Amino acid sequence: MQIEKYKIDEHNQSMLKEHRRRFDFIAAGVSDAEAILKKLIDFQVAIPSWALGTGGTRFGRFSGGGEPRSLEEKIEDVGLLHALNRSSGAISLHIPWDIPGNPAAIKALAAQFGLRFDAMNSNTFQDQPGQQYTYKYGSLQNVKKEVRRQAIDHNIEVINYGKQLGSDSLTVWLSDGSCFPGQLNFRQAFQHTLEGLQEIYAALPGNWKMFVEYKAFEPNFYSMTVGDWGQSLLYASKLGPKAYTLVDLGHHLPNANIEQIVALLLMEGKLGGFHFNDSKYGDDDLTVGSIKPYQLFLIFNELVEGMDARGMDHARDLGWMIDASHNVKDPLEDLLQSVEAIMLTYAQALLIDRKKLVATQLANDAVAAQEILQNTFRTDTRALVAEARLRAGAALDPLALYRNERVREHLVKERGAGTVATGL
Repeated sequence: MQIEKYKIDEHNQSMLKEHRRRFDFIAAGVSDAEAILKKLIDFQVAIPSWALGTGGTRFGRFSGGGEPRSLEEKIEDVGLLHALNRSSGAISLHIPWDIPGNPAAIKALAAQFGLRFDAMNSNTFQDQPGQQYTYKYGSLQNVKKEVRRQAIDHNIEVINYGKQLGSDSLTVWLSDGSCFPGQLNFRQAFQHTLEGLQEIYAALPGNWKMFVEYKAFEPNFYSMTVGDWGQSLLYASKLGPKAYTLVDLGHHLPNANIEQIVALLLMEGKLGGFHFNDSKYGDDDLTVGSIKPYQLFLIFNELVEGMDARGMDHARDLGWMIDASHNVKDPLEDLLQSVEAIMLTYAQALLIDRKKLVATQLANDAVAAQEILQNTFRTDTRALVAEARLRAGAALDPLALYRNERVREHLVKERGAGTVATGL
């Protein structure tokens, strides 16, 4: 289903007077409002193909109906999101959950919706039907050479799909590790993993990037072979200039200072991208900004400062993607909320008075520094982000229009009440 442009125009017209009042108020206090609006319009967040259905990869699934039954329908759903907010202009595929049977046709379909293909994601954390060797005891770390070979070949297969779709990056997340002391030789596991990554790295096209994702625990609980940002950075440094660390906000131990991790990775030129989500306890994969919005703001503060220090393009030099999946929300509504939270927080970070903040740091004035950050965090940037959407041709309130048009009801009528999204 798609929402016609005239519906978006009618929606915007009905809200325009109040929006103008709110936007004029915030714009009056922003010296470089036009420059900020340009950055907001350019900023795009990739939608993962596995987030378009309810449920996750670890526990039970409770389908909400109207879920996409094919990759083509997933692209249509992302196209709908992008039409509503003009900030979801990319889709990230997971192989083998979403294998493009005809890559040329899939690429052309995505282009019709104004979408490009972001990072490709491999899967060596599950055994697939017909798979010759099991990953029960790891993939690239496995003590058996034939298992490692299978995992390497899969990642190269994913690269080849990505080349046909116009992607330019590969995300590698490994569930490899151990649950009990003595189960694994740590140094041997690291070396096996490095050798496998080196072979995958060698298969990358010249303009591609490899993102090495880390996770502190789960599914293994004694050790993870890529368990933290330091291990990921070590792999990326050994692999070469096309390898980077990928930060998933849910992949840290409790109370980890993610903003400091971000700052140091940026300083080293080894931050490749983000998987946005939120959590209360661990890898909860909750809606972005729903639990710890101030932490998200502090992370974006370091992102903006660090990217500007290196002269980076905010929209293009890092990979931005949502990685979340739930049972209790309409997936499309959840994604609209997540993108909105990212855009609002990015706008807040752009509003920080950097000169004043630096002055407080040089004066060791912790109170003034806190005031600058917290006052900016309390600034309501909704009208600023809405204005960016309006200028890009999107809806002033994407979620409200989605609900007013009863999109989910139409999808259930079109696809059925018992459909379950492909892949998971």
